[in-house]
Amino acid sequence: MWHIESSARDENTLLVNESLFTLANGYLGVRGTFEEGYKENFKSIRGTYINAFYDITDINYGESAYGFPKTQQKLLNVIDAGGLEVYLDDERVTVFSDQVTYFKRLLHLDKGYSERIIKYKTKLGKQATITFKRLVSFDSKELFAINVDIQYQGNVKIISTVSADVTNFVDSHDPRVNHGEHQFLNVTHFKHKNDTSIITCKTKRSNLLVTCTSHDVYNKECESTVETTKDHIIKTYEFSGDVTFNKYNIYTDSRRHKDTIENGLSILNQVKTKSFDDLLHSQHLYMSTFWKYGDIVIEGDDALQQGLRFNLYQLLQSVGKDECSNIAAKGLTGEGYEGHYFWDTEIYIFPVFLMINPTIAKNLLMYRYSILEEARGRAKELGHSKGALFPWRTIAGTECSAYFPAGTAQYHINADIAYSFIKYFVTTNDLEFIEHYGLEVLVETARVYLDMGFFDKGSFKLNAVTGPDEYTAIVNNNYYTNAMAKYNMKWAVRIYRLLENHNSRYLGALKDRLSLTTEEITAIEEAANHMYLPIDEELNINPQDDTFLSKEIWNFKETPDAHYPLLLHYHPLTIYRYQVCKQADTVLAHFLLEDEQPLDVIKDSYEYYEQVTTHDSSLSSCVFSIMASKIGDMDKAYNYFIETSRLDLDNTHKNTKDGLHMANMGGTWMSIVYGFAGLRLKFDGVHLAPKIPKQLNGYSFYVNYKNSVLRVTVNHEQLEIVLEEGTDVAITLYGEEINVSLQQKYIKTIERDD
Repeated sequence: MWHIESSARDENTLLVNESLFTLANGYLGVRGTFEEGYKENFKSIRGTYINAFYDITDINYGESAYGFPKTQQKLLNVIDAGGLEVYLDDERVTVFSDQVTYFKRLLHLDKGYSERIIKYKTKLGKQATITFKRLVSFDSKELFAINVDIQYQGNVKIISTVSADVTNFVDSHDPRVNHGEHQFLNVTHFKHKNDTSIITCKTKRSNLLVTCTSHDVYNKECESTVETTKDHIIKTYEFSGDVTFNKYNIYTDSRRHKDTIENGLSILNQVKTKSFDDLLHSQHLYMSTFWKYGDIVIEGDDALQQGLRFNLYQLLQSVGKDECSNIAAKGLTGEGYEGHYFWDTEIYIFPVFLMINPTIAKNLLMYRYSILEEARGRAKELGHSKGALFPWRTIAGTECSAYFPAGTAQYHINADIAYSFIKYFVTTNDLEFIEHYGLEVLVETARVYLDMGFFDKGSFKLNAVTGPDEYTAIVNNNYYTNAMAKYNMKWAVRIYRLLENHNSRYLGALKDRLSLTTEEITAIEEAANHMYLPIDEELNINPQDDTFLSKEIWNFKETPDAHYPLLLHYHPLTIYRYQVCKQADTVLAHFLLEDEQPLDVIKDSYEYYEQVTTHDSSLSSCVFSIMASKIGDMDKAYNYFIETSRLDLDNTHKNTKDGLHMANMGGTWMSIVYGFAGLRLKFDGVHLAPKIPKQLNGYSFYVNYKNSVLRVTVNHEQLEIVLEEGTDVAITLYGEEINVSLQQKYIKTIERDD
């Protein structure tokens, strides 16, 4: 299944489809709205977004306190260049008309473009076929291109618009969506000449510029007129008979471009000589390269296969590919969570690109390094004399979370980021990167844990934190936070000592710059070695925190289905008083750091927390799927997996209209690779322990490890490992080491739990 399709024209489905049919390239994203617009009374979130292009808004508190962030950044809906209206003999074409005899739209996952086909019978009885194609280029990141092919024997009029009259979407009933100011752009430059329109806007407070340079290309002579208003350029073209019309829109912003107008014109001059077919060809080549080692094949379920490929495609479209951008919780598909970057990137999305495109993974780490200075400033605001505390949610580096119990208190963000730096090093052996960037991040994040923690009865403890489970806040010794902090601190010491032997000169310069002493390194090591990891001997589980098990269990039986997610129906204090989890917390720690606990503790913890977890967060089911595979319950592993695979395609959380769930999409990939196949990347190499649910016939995927590419194929009879590229790879398979050589197949009978 290499495409998704829809023939829906009802309002609710259209809003969801706007997200599903988004086109993007990591820099620029355009929601899947119709060029010609909707009915007058139909809602639409008509959005065009540039990754990391933001304005600043005030955070208004009824009661504020020291260290509360006063402002936040907000991803902006920028200039709309997608407008194209079509008239046939002065009759406006709309897909909502009874004159439409056929309608279908498709998103081609293998070719990187969308297509919309309309067959229309005019009131005069004439037949027309109109095909819209659009793409957001992976080769020229600033380009959003539209192609319209009209087959009609009569007069054809096309109205092409560029509009700066844009606002951000507002939903006052949902805290996950913007509910404040919604208009942020002022027009500063306005010009039209020779079928080229230019509009430049400036943000109100961040003083960023965005320019849209739009150029129309058509294949036959026509009559044309131009009308301008204070924020619109409206171009009208009239043709006779069949016509092909292209619209090339170039978006430049001042975060990446020195002169947005001149750079926009220069890029336009490069791309406007290319036909739309040329652009489609380049797009197809890019996607073919991505899918060569990015595809996961599922045998036995076409719907799951479609869901997997759709999720990977949308991750590729939304992930930032430069140092000033990352990947937002909703990517470039909508305005949910206001375009902010969270820990989702490191724990759920980074692992995907680490395996299939390490260059993109490295860029994600470089973004975090680029905001290290802001993180140092935030640590000082929180009372830490040294170190860096990364923001819970941000775009440009400063904290944007207004609710500290479920935001700033999530100190695990530091260890999450450090974890990704470590996994990148373990997987790529990129020593130069870890020297110049990684160690600094590891030390600065570890310093915060050293500063906030304390020794109590021989154990090192961390108080007043919130773990991944946002239904439990401000607790002492959250297991996840403590375990991840321990890993962060241990690796800071390990890399420090590695550089002592490998590059003492660079290490000396870094120590001087950070005022880092050997005594401090020793103190970090001592704290890590004595980190307190709570254990309940009677239940044989790791308590989520010091008080979690002492609380009353939430009354799930009496909670109506309509009251989920709980966060929309109960005050936070009500939720905090009970044993109830929004998402995996301790179970997630057992996945990421499985060597910290024996399997029986992991299993008993899984079974305990499964009973009190609502999965109100889309980040949860994939983790339970992975750990169900770990403990050998493949039926549960499969059931949790299918909840993740089509979450957006089937709109199971009922909020896909606000943007796609990027972390869940990464989690779908992880459910197979880390779950079914048991992949772990450790200091001693690649570990695999493949299993297969009875509901599937087979699956296969690729692993990129130290520039060697492995293909792993699993069915009910055997598993096969092939080294596609690179040098020999040693793998720990079911606990035994094997060696895989180039162009040789390693085949083994699959191990079954039954």
